Amino acid sequence: MSTPLLLAQLLDDAAVFPPGSATLSDAVAAHREHRRAWYAQLVGPLLVPASQLPELGPLLAEGEELAVGVIADGPAADCFATPPAGVRTVQVEAAMARRGEDPSPPLRDFLQLVRDSGVRGYAEIPLAWGLLAALDVLAQARATGLPVSAKFRTGGLAAELFPTPMELAAVIIACHERELPFKLTAGLHHAIRHTDPETGFTHHGFLNVLAAACAAAEGVEVTEVAGLLATTQPLTLIEAVRSRRTNQRPLWVGFGTCSIPEPLADLQKLGLLDGRA
Repeated sequence: MSTPLLLAQLLDDAAVFPPGSATLSDAVAAHREHRRAWYAQLVGPLLVPASQLPELGPLLAEGEELAVGVIADGPAADCFATPPAGVRTVQVEAAMARRGEDPSPPLRDFLQLVRDSGVRGYAEIPLAWGLLAALDVLAQARATGLPVSAKFRTGGLAAELFPTPMELAAVIIACHERELPFKLTAGLHHAIRHTDPETGFTHHGFLNVLAAACAAAEGVEVTEVAGLLATTQPLTLIEAVRSRRTNQRPLWVGFGTCSIPEPLADLQKLGLLDGRA
C-alpha cells in the first residue's frame, strides 16, 4: 500500500549523525535504497553536516540528483554554500543558542541568510529562556512569506534535555497558536513513549508526538495534548493516527532519525504500514 498522507516524509535520514554515525559514503548508498523502496514516501531528505557538503559530489552517479538538508556544524552561513553538481539543498537547520543564552541575535542573522537564499530554514530554539519571544519572531517572519520554521530537541545525553510531556505540549500549543510548523530532533527512537533500560532516560514516542500535534491543531487543551505525549498505551495512539491517516500532517514537519529501519519497523508492527503494493 502507499504511505498514508499523514505519514508522508515523516522521517529525515540522519544516518551520518550519532548514534548511527554512518560514513557519508554508506549513508548516501543507504539513502539511495530508501528512495527506491516501497516506503520511499515516508522518507525525507538526507541530512548532512555543512562541513561535509563538498564531499557529496564524488559519491553521486552521473546524472544522479540528491536532495539534502544541511545541518550547521559551524557558522550558520556555511549551510548556504553552493552545493556540488547534482546536490540540491532543500532545507538548512541551525541551532540559535545554548540553553540559557538569548537566541534573538543569531536568529535575526539566520533569518537574513534565509531571506537572501530562499532556502527553507529551521531555527533550533532551546526549550528555555527566550523561547516564546523567538517563536514570535519566527512567526512574524513566516507571515511575510519567509520559508522558516522552528526546531526543538527532545532528547540528548542528559536527563534535562528530555522535555516533560507538559513542557513539550506547551511548545506544540505555542506553535499552533502562531501557525508555526516545527521539526524535532534527538530522542525519538521508537513509536511509543518508553524508558531506555541502559540510560534510564524516558524517551518521547514519535507516534505520541504525531497524535499530540493532530490534537493541538484541532484546538485541544494543553493538558489533553500532554496526556497523549505521556501515554504508553499503543491502542490509544494507533486509533488517533489511523482515524486521521488520509489527512495532511498538521504543525509537525517530522524528525531526523539515524535509523530509518527502526521507526519503519515500529509502524509495521503497529499495523500503520504493511509494505504491500
